[in-house]
Amino acid sequence: MSEEVFVQCCAPTLAGLKTGSMFSFPYPDRDSMREDLRRLNTVLAARGLVVLPLRYREGKALLYVFRPGVLKRDLTQQDARAILREAGYGSDSLSASLHRLIERLGQEEFPHEIGLFLSYPPEDVRGFIENRAQNSKLTGYWKVYGDVKAARETFEKYRKCTEAYQRSLQAGFSLRELAVSV
Repeated sequence: MSEEVFVQCCAPTLAGLKTGSMFSFPYPDRDSMREDLRRLNTVLAARGLVVLPLRYREGKALLYVFRPGVLKRDLTQQDARAILREAGYGSDSLSASLHRLIERLGQEEFPHEIGLFLSYPPEDVRGFIENRAQNSKLTGYWKVYGDVKAARETFEKYRKCTEAYQRSLQAGFSLRELAVSV
Protein backbone atom coordinates (compact mmCIF):
# COMPACT_ATOMS: atom_id res chain seq x y z
CA MET A 1 0.00 0.00 0.00
CA SER A 2 1.30 3.42 -0.81
CA GLU A 3 1.92 5.88 1.98
CA GLU A 4 -0.14 8.42 0.00
CA VAL A 5 -3.25 6.23 0.26
CA PHE A 6 -2.61 5.59 3.94
CA VAL A 7 -2.23 9.31 4.72
CA GLN A 8 -5.30 10.22 2.64
CA CYS A 9 -7.43 7.75 4.61
CA CYS A 10 -5.89 8.07 8.09
CA ALA A 11 -4.24 11.47 8.62
CA PRO A 12 -6.46 12.55 11.57
CA THR A 13 -5.77 9.20 13.28
CA LEU A 14 -2.03 9.47 12.62
CA ALA A 15 -2.15 12.99 14.11
CA GLY A 16 -3.99 11.84 17.25
CA LEU A 17 -7.14 13.84 16.44
CA LYS A 18 -9.23 10.74 15.87
CA THR A 19 -9.31 7.33 17.59
CA GLY A 20 -9.54 5.31 14.41
CA SER A 21 -9.98 5.29 10.66
CA MET A 22 -11.39 2.64 8.39
CA PHE A 23 -10.95 2.13 4.66
CA SER A 24 -10.99 -0.55 1.98
CA PHE A 25 -7.87 -1.50 0.08
CA PRO A 26 -7.41 -4.06 -2.70
CA TYR A 27 -5.06 -6.99 -2.17
CA PRO A 28 -4.60 -9.86 -4.62
CA ASP A 29 -4.67 -12.36 -1.74
CA ARG A 30 -4.63 -12.68 2.05
CA ASP A 31 -0.89 -13.36 2.17
CA SER A 32 0.00 -10.03 0.53
CA MET A 33 -2.43 -8.29 2.88
CA ARG A 34 -0.81 -9.92 5.93
CA GLU A 35 2.67 -8.99 4.71
CA ASP A 36 1.66 -5.36 4.15
CA LEU A 37 -0.06 -5.13 7.54
CA ARG A 38 2.98 -6.62 9.28
CA ARG A 39 5.11 -3.88 7.71
CA LEU A 40 2.66 -1.13 8.67
CA ASN A 41 2.26 -2.41 12.23
CA THR A 42 6.05 -2.54 12.63
CA VAL A 43 6.26 1.11 11.58
CA LEU A 44 3.28 2.36 13.62
CA ALA A 45 3.40 0.29 16.83
CA ALA A 46 5.95 2.58 18.49
CA ARG A 47 3.43 5.43 18.11
CA GLY A 48 0.59 3.46 19.71
CA LEU A 49 -1.22 2.60 16.47
CA VAL A 50 -2.50 -0.75 15.24
CA VAL A 51 -3.67 -1.76 11.75
CA LEU A 52 -6.23 -4.56 11.88
CA PRO A 53 -8.03 -6.27 9.00
CA LEU A 54 -11.74 -6.40 9.84
CA ARG A 55 -12.78 -8.26 6.73
CA TYR A 56 -11.32 -9.64 3.51
CA ARG A 57 -13.63 -10.45 0.64
CA GLU A 58 -13.48 -10.41 -3.14
CA GLY A 59 -9.93 -9.08 -3.21
CA LYS A 60 -10.55 -6.17 -0.82
CA ALA A 61 -9.66 -5.76 2.81
CA LEU A 62 -11.53 -3.51 5.21
CA LEU A 63 -8.73 -2.08 7.34
CA TYR A 64 -9.02 -0.43 10.72
CA VAL A 65 -6.22 1.85 11.95
CA PHE A 66 -6.68 2.76 15.60
CA ARG A 67 -5.19 3.64 18.97
CA PRO A 68 -6.17 0.84 21.38
CA GLY A 69 -5.88 2.86 24.59
CA VAL A 70 -8.00 5.69 23.25
CA LEU A 71 -10.54 3.28 21.75
CA LYS A 72 -10.96 1.53 25.10
CA ARG A 73 -11.66 4.90 26.72
CA ASP A 74 -14.16 5.85 23.96
CA LEU A 75 -16.06 2.57 24.17
CA THR A 76 -16.39 2.66 27.96
CA GLN A 77 -18.16 6.03 27.99
CA GLN A 78 -21.70 5.58 29.31
CA ASP A 79 -23.54 6.53 26.08
CA ALA A 80 -21.25 4.36 23.93
CA ARG A 81 -21.62 1.38 26.27
CA ALA A 82 -25.42 1.64 26.07
CA ILE A 83 -25.35 1.59 22.25
CA LEU A 84 -22.94 -1.34 22.22
CA ARG A 85 -25.04 -3.33 24.70
CA GLU A 86 -28.11 -2.80 22.49
CA ALA A 87 -26.09 -4.18 19.54
CA GLY A 88 -25.12 -7.33 21.48
CA TYR A 89 -21.68 -6.37 22.77
CA GLY A 90 -21.58 -8.15 26.09
CA SER A 91 -18.17 -7.16 27.40
CA ASP A 92 -16.23 -3.98 28.06
CA SER A 93 -13.08 -5.80 26.94
CA LEU A 94 -11.49 -4.11 23.92
CA SER A 95 -10.59 -7.46 22.40
CA ALA A 96 -14.16 -8.77 22.82
CA SER A 97 -15.58 -5.55 21.32
CA LEU A 98 -13.32 -5.82 18.26
CA HIS A 99 -14.25 -9.49 17.83
CA ARG A 100 -17.96 -8.60 18.05
CA LEU A 101 -17.51 -5.84 15.46
CA ILE A 102 -15.80 -8.28 13.09
CA GLU A 103 -18.61 -10.77 13.67
CA ARG A 104 -21.23 -8.09 12.98
CA LEU A 105 -19.48 -7.06 9.76
CA GLY A 106 -20.09 -10.60 8.50
CA GLN A 107 -23.84 -10.37 9.09
CA GLU A 108 -26.52 -9.19 6.70
CA GLU A 109 -27.25 -5.92 8.51
CA PHE A 110 -24.46 -3.33 8.62
CA PRO A 111 -23.27 -2.56 12.18
CA HIS A 112 -24.05 1.14 12.51
CA GLU A 113 -22.41 1.21 15.94
CA ILE A 114 -19.18 1.16 13.93
CA GLY A 115 -19.15 4.96 14.26
CA LEU A 116 -18.18 4.55 17.92
CA PHE A 117 -14.94 2.92 16.73
CA LEU A 118 -14.27 5.98 14.51
CA SER A 119 -14.64 8.81 17.06
CA TYR A 120 -18.17 9.72 16.03
CA PRO A 121 -20.12 11.24 18.92
CA PRO A 122 -22.44 8.69 20.53
CA GLU A 123 -25.42 11.04 20.09
CA ASP A 124 -24.80 11.04 16.32
CA VAL A 125 -24.40 7.26 16.22
CA ARG A 126 -27.67 6.87 18.12
CA GLY A 127 -29.34 9.46 15.86
CA PHE A 128 -28.18 7.60 12.77
CA ILE A 129 -29.53 4.30 14.09
CA GLU A 130 -32.85 5.69 15.31
CA ASN A 131 -33.47 7.81 12.19
CA ARG A 132 -32.32 5.07 9.79
CA ALA A 133 -29.77 7.48 8.30
CA GLN A 134 -32.48 10.05 7.50
CA ASN A 135 -33.09 13.61 8.73
CA SER A 136 -29.54 14.49 9.74
CA LYS A 137 -28.72 18.13 10.45
CA LEU A 138 -25.38 17.96 8.59
CA THR A 139 -23.39 15.44 6.57
CA GLY A 140 -19.60 15.44 6.49
CA TYR A 141 -17.27 12.75 7.79
CA TRP A 142 -20.44 11.32 9.38
CA LYS A 143 -24.12 12.28 9.63
CA VAL A 144 -24.72 14.73 12.44
CA TYR A 145 -27.83 14.59 14.60
CA GLY A 146 -26.48 16.48 17.61
CA ASP A 147 -24.04 19.38 17.90
CA VAL A 148 -23.66 20.84 14.40
CA LYS A 149 -21.19 23.55 15.44
CA ALA A 150 -18.82 21.07 17.09
CA ALA A 151 -19.10 18.70 14.11
CA ARG A 152 -18.26 21.47 11.62
CA GLU A 153 -15.20 22.40 13.66
CA THR A 154 -14.11 18.75 13.76
CA PHE A 155 -14.68 18.29 10.02
CA GLU A 156 -12.53 21.34 9.33
CA LYS A 157 -9.76 20.08 11.65
CA TYR A 158 -9.78 16.73 9.85
CA ARG A 159 -9.67 18.42 6.43
CA LYS A 160 -6.77 20.70 7.38
CA CYS A 161 -4.91 17.83 9.01
CA THR A 162 -5.23 15.66 5.90
CA GLU A 163 -3.98 18.47 3.67
CA ALA A 164 -1.04 19.19 5.99
CA TYR A 165 -0.11 15.50 6.18
CA GLN A 166 -0.28 15.14 2.40
CA ARG A 167 2.07 18.13 2.02
CA SER A 168 4.42 16.70 4.64
CA LEU A 169 4.49 13.32 2.90
CA GLN A 170 5.28 15.03 -0.41
CA ALA A 171 8.06 16.94 1.35
CA GLY A 172 9.69 13.64 2.30
CA PHE A 173 8.36 12.80 5.76
CA SER A 174 7.74 9.09 6.41
CA LEU A 175 4.73 7.46 8.07
CA ARG A 176 6.89 6.85 11.14
CA GLU A 177 7.60 10.58 11.34
CA LEU A 178 4.00 11.61 10.67
CA ALA A 179 2.44 9.35 13.28
CA VAL A 180 2.39 11.01 16.68
CA SER A 181 2.38 9.29 20.05
CA VAL A 182 -0.67 10.04 22.17
